[in-house]
Amino acid sequence: MASDVLPYGRHLIEDDDVAAVVAVLRGGHLAQGPQVQAFEAALAARTGARAAAAVSSCTAALHLALLALGVGDGDRCVVPSMTFLSTATAVRMCGAEVVFADVDPDTGLMTPQTLREALARADGPVKVALPVHLGGRMCDLPALAQQGVTLVEDAAHAIGSVRGGVRAGACVHSAAACFSFHPVKTLAAGEGGAVTTNDAALAARVRRLRNHGVTHDAAEMIDPDLSLDAHGRRHPWTYEQLELGFNLRMTDLEAALGLSQLGKLDRFIQRRRDLASLYDGLLAPLAPILRPVAPSPDEKPSLHLYPVLIDFDRLGVTRDAIMTALAAQGIGTQVHYIPVHRQPYFRRRYGALDLPGAEAYYARVLALPLFPAMADSDARRVAAALRALISG
Repeated sequence: MASDVLPYGRHLIEDDDVAAVVAVLRGGHLAQGPQVQAFEAALAARTGARAAAAVSSCTAALHLALLALGVGDGDRCVVPSMTFLSTATAVRMCGAEVVFADVDPDTGLMTPQTLREALARADGPVKVALPVHLGGRMCDLPALAQQGVTLVEDAAHAIGSVRGGVRAGACVHSAAACFSFHPVKTLAAGEGGAVTTNDAALAARVRRLRNHGVTHDAAEMIDPDLSLDAHGRRHPWTYEQLELGFNLRMTDLEAALGLSQLGKLDRFIQRRRDLASLYDGLLAPLAPILRPVAPSPDEKPSLHLYPVLIDFDRLGVTRDAIMTALAAQGIGTQVHYIPVHRQPYFRRRYGALDLPGAEAYYARVLALPLFPAMADSDARRVAAALRALISG
């Protein structure tokens, strides 16, 4: 669909998605119902993981995955600086400390080398590292796993991505992976997130933590006087709070939308790839001033973003000016991301850090519009506007 105003990202909701949500509205459960369990099963099957636990956001997924792994006060976790705030915030919400890792200046991804450097800078043992699959391009998980630290994938951008034959979220090299279903993501549920894992106990703990730390399972209950009758059977009404938890559940409305969208995920991914391929060809003449962020040879990314790197210094025009000029033509762009180590909260806590890869990536990156409802003519319009600004 051609459009006068192109945001950098937009959901695609179709009639079957609307029907799925309406069916829940007309049914018996708006929350804590069967749609959540169905979505979890379908997501686990899609990613190749043994279990999935649906929650209210990817931030919640990161937070609860870390808690379920025992991250707490005094622990340290490595986070790449080139990510959204949530990755680092989730660590702090557990009471742990963040050790920021640098990234590759041309991909924005944490690498084995930058992870090793972060581990060497840490003032003690590191409990977890959180590689971020930025824009849908996956980190080298096997090489990261060889550094000897437990991995939790921040796969908020990467549902459907594959690298080296391994799907994001399959947890072949990680303890868990965390996904986002925010409206601009490849799979939109309105809001929501999920943890995938091959560890049944970890999945069970995430589900308990998302629901106030409560269990309804008699096998987990520890106070028979409170919960069981004289024959050892659970009272029909009973539940036990085994630990402090949160209200971070996904609703059945969100799960129904997510389940409907999951059924068309391959189409969404392919459309994003087709648009990216079109952009690649249209923008090639602008090299070396502008060049797309390229995937690795062993990768088939599911692209949440189409980032390009622009040499603004060589061009003699600021990023602000380029973004403003594009916006005047109805073309939205975005910067993913401001390096988290430079945010005031983290700078106050950890001081100034020298992470040149993150700084170099941030200085050049700009995300162009990319979403399945775009027409080819939309991509051509964006490319023509960039050509005029850069070559003009």
